[in-house]
Amino acid sequence: MTAPTAAPAVLKSLPADMELVLKVIPMPGDTNGNGDIFGGWVMAQVDLAGSVIPARYAQGRMATVAVNEFIFKQPVRVGDLLSFYAAVTRVGRTSVTVKVEVFAERIRQQGEYVKVTEASLTYVAIDENGRPRPVVPPKG
Repeated sequence: MTAPTAAPAVLKSLPADMELVLKVIPMPGDTNGNGDIFGGWVMAQVDLAGSVIPARYAQGRMATVAVNEFIFKQPVRVGDLLSFYAAVTRVGRTSVTVKVEVFAERIRQQGEYVKVTEASLTYVAIDENGRPRPVVPPKG
């Protein structure tokens, strides 16, 4: 017997303390064998979304060097409108760590959001030879 799963918390608003960096709708070709969106597809989108803010610090080439944490909270379904929010959690000499939270607006429950994924990723600025180089805080 499996333990009952709690119903996902339905939110009426999205984070005000994070930046919206990506919106995307998964399609049928992105599904796994169970008909849900493939976790690897979600991970790729999180990596793209997570790179938006660090790109302002890198001002050039950068690479993902660590996936510090990745939590799948709820399934993602075909037709969900996914909103990816990001915020910097740490700036090092050559790296930037970002938290990414992903919210699904279900196709039949528009205006209501469910957190489906959260992750922490670290990006490093690199030079033409792939070696780390200093990051520069963005102006403004």
